[in-house]
Amino acid sequence: MNLMLLQISAANTATNAPANTSSNVVTNTVTAVSDKLEYFKTKLIDLGTTYGMKVLVAIGILVVGFLVTRAVGRTVQRWLDGQQMEPPIKTLLVRVVRLLIMVAFIVVALDQAGFPVTTVIAGIGVAGVGVSLALQGVLGNLVAGLTIIFTKPFRVGEYVEIAGVYGQVRNIELFSTFLTHADMSIVMIPNRKIIGEILHNYGKIRQLDLSVGVAYGSNMAEVLPLVRQILAANPRVLKTPEPGVGISALGDCTINLAVKPWTAVPDCGPASAEIYAAIIEQFRAHKIEIPFPQREIRMLDKS
Repeated sequence: MNLMLLQISAANTATNAPANTSSNVVTNTVTAVSDKLEYFKTKLIDLGTTYGMKVLVAIGILVVGFLVTRAVGRTVQRWLDGQQMEPPIKTLLVRVVRLLIMVAFIVVALDQAGFPVTTVIAGIGVAGVGVSLALQGVLGNLVAGLTIIFTKPFRVGEYVEIAGVYGQVRNIELFSTFLTHADMSIVMIPNRKIIGEILHNYGKIRQLDLSVGVAYGSNMAEVLPLVRQILAANPRVLKTPEPGVGISALGDCTINLAVKPWTAVPDCGPASAEIYAAIIEQFRAHKIEIPFPQREIRMLDKS
C-alpha cells in the first residue's frame, strides 16, 4: 500500500513540473518587460529633466528670432524705400539682412539646446558642397541674377528683347526675370539665359514705324504739315524726341510717307491705331487721296 502511494505521488510531481516551468518563464518575461519599461521611463524623465527646459528655451529663441527678423526687415525696407536704388537691389538687401539675423538666432538656439554648433556648421559645409553640385542650374541663375542686379543691363519698366523674347521688364529677381507682353501675358526667363546673350534694350520709350501713301498729285507742302499736326494733337505722342515725318520712297502709284513718333512703352499699341485713324479722317477732310494699287491697260488697234 505504501509503495502504491509513493508511485502516485511521484507521478503527480512529474505531471506538475512542466506547468511550473511555463509559469516561471512567463513570470520572468513579464518581469523583464516591466524592467525595460521602467528603464525607458526613467531615461525619458532624465532627458526631460536635463534637456526639456533647454529645448523650450531654444524654441523661444527661434520664435523671438522670427519676430525680430520680420521687424528688422520691415524697418530696412522702409529705409531703403527712401534711397535712390533699384528695386531688385532693395529686395536683395532686405533678404540678406533677414537671412543673416535668422541664421544667428538658429545658431544660438542650437547651442542652447545642447547641439555642438561647430560640428553642425562643419556638416552644413560638407552638405553644401553636395547640394551645390546637384543644383548647378539654380546656382547659375543666382549668380546671373546678382550680375544683372549690380551691372544693370536693363531696369524695371524698360522694354527689352532677349534671344527672341521681348516685353517690358516687370520684375528682376535672384533666379528669374519677368517680362510683360502687350497682351498682358507674362514671360519668365531664367537669369542664366540672359547673361551672355544679345540684349536689345529699347528703354522706357519706343519709336513707332508707321507708313502711309498719298497720290502723286498731292501737295506735299500741305500733306507733311498736316501729318505733324496730327501727331502733335495726340496725347500719347512725346514732344521730345521730336517725331520724324518725311518721304521714305516713291512707289509705283504712291508717294510713301514715313511717320515715326515716340511714345512710352505702354502707349505703343494704342498710339499706332489712333494715329492711323486720325490720318484717314484728316486726309478725307482735306481731300488728300490715299490711292490703292491699280493698273492702266491700253488696247492697241492693229488695223
